[in-house]
Amino acid sequence: MSGPFGIPLPLLTDSYKASHFALYPTAQVATAYCEFRHGFDKDTEDERMIFCGLRYIIEQYIARPWTTEDVDMAEAFFCTHNAGFTEYPFPKHLFLKFIAENSGYFPVRIEALSEGSVVYPHTPVFQITAKGEYSSLITYLETVLLMSWYPSTVATLSRRSRTVIEDYYHGSVDEDGWWTLETRMHDFGFRGCTCVEQSMIGGAAHLLSFEGTDTLSAAFYAQYRLNGGRPVATSIPATEHSVMTAYSSERQAMLSTIEAYGGGVFACVMDSYDYSRALSEVLPVVASKKLEKGGYLVIRPDSGDQVEAVLMGLRAADKVFGSVVNSKGYKVITGASVIQGDGVTSASLRRILAAVHDAGYSAQSVGFGMGGGLLQKVNRDTMSMAVKLSSITYENGETRDIMKFPKEGSEKVSLPGRFAVYADQENGVPVAFRSVEAHPGENLLRVVYDGGPVDPGVWDDFATVKQRVNDQWGRFPRHAQAVSDSLLAYQKQVHAKQEQSVSEGTAFGV
Repeated sequence: MSGPFGIPLPLLTDSYKASHFALYPTAQVATAYCEFRHGFDKDTEDERMIFCGLRYIIEQYIARPWTTEDVDMAEAFFCTHNAGFTEYPFPKHLFLKFIAENSGYFPVRIEALSEGSVVYPHTPVFQITAKGEYSSLITYLETVLLMSWYPSTVATLSRRSRTVIEDYYHGSVDEDGWWTLETRMHDFGFRGCTCVEQSMIGGAAHLLSFEGTDTLSAAFYAQYRLNGGRPVATSIPATEHSVMTAYSSERQAMLSTIEAYGGGVFACVMDSYDYSRALSEVLPVVASKKLEKGGYLVIRPDSGDQVEAVLMGLRAADKVFGSVVNSKGYKVITGASVIQGDGVTSASLRRILAAVHDAGYSAQSVGFGMGGGLLQKVNRDTMSMAVKLSSITYENGETRDIMKFPKEGSEKVSLPGRFAVYADQENGVPVAFRSVEAHPGENLLRVVYDGGPVDPGVWDDFATVKQRVNDQWGRFPRHAQAVSDSLLAYQKQVHAKQEQSVSEGTAFGV
């Protein structure tokens, strides 16, 4: 079998997808597309999103040849999958046909935007085309293709966090301190993931905006599978509560840590017993050893009020190690800082930075870690990713561009037709057009899979994708119209026609 985890490839879909081969009208060509319906958490002030992660899905689940063994195993499963443990329909004949005639590769074409593209609501991020007798398989792969919602959403969350931190850097960090921005948000999410695969995919998405991570699966994957071995992620030695409590005293634990790692950057968690007393009683006692070693201490609280814990750490470090006031009038702690990684969210990130700013400290004096909030507390609805059929050419040659427009769900209205995406000539924003429209630019939807092996040259390396994110997020406005006026007019035309058919009852066949 060629599928993952011993699961045959035909079963990497939803049950009802297997029955659709007998339900779609006979067609020459069918087209479906994918979009994000709204911005992150329905934010209308900043609707920028990052599309990424399709490469992994295509390499792992799509561009793999199916085998007759896959079909045999699927048949063994489907024979008892229907209600009452009876036989469930599935397109065995089509599967066996493309295994015999197409070397087992699933017979669709997929065009997609480049990895790391910054997009807006309703930008077509990929488009699927199926032809001939395989037209009825047009949405069979939707289930796994839609899983790109996850890396896209994590990448967007991470970038939005960077934007918040950058805002405070502009006001409180000198130019020579900006290099620290790359490590201001650290991925602590490995242990909170449901599986190693999730940590790898989500963790790599985070690394498009930051270098800091403790998720080794993602760091390795991004470096060796996506970036030709060139490093993309870093971390530092750090204690945990088990290390600190293994010693008879917190003082001894810190001295041992300083002895081992005090010549470089290292972190100590300081709330194993009493965070306030550790700062006021232990930190001054170990300061001389830390200064002797000459390294950089990162103080980590892990309980209590998030804002107050950071301010306590900064004030204690300032008292013990001192600080300098930069050219913008903000204190930078000498040889130390604080990292807050306990339950950080987008909202608490802003609160902490605002408090640090108001207390007169530079934003570079505090770092952040995000675990479950980064890799777990997102879902497909966060940016409402969806795939919908948009065009079909019937057996008689008639082409019908179609759209979904539920009466009670206007937010789920889709676009009709086949699409091309072009960069706006003024700001470079990706804008959707009908594919039949002439346009001087280059279509940003590129073929990434065409019913066969994928040329590795289709994919950019990780560094290129990260640079694309940096460039486009920085240049693109927070809000933009991602659908051309001509396509919107066509959508309105198709909508009116379909609405008339609903009004007259012909849409219901009555």
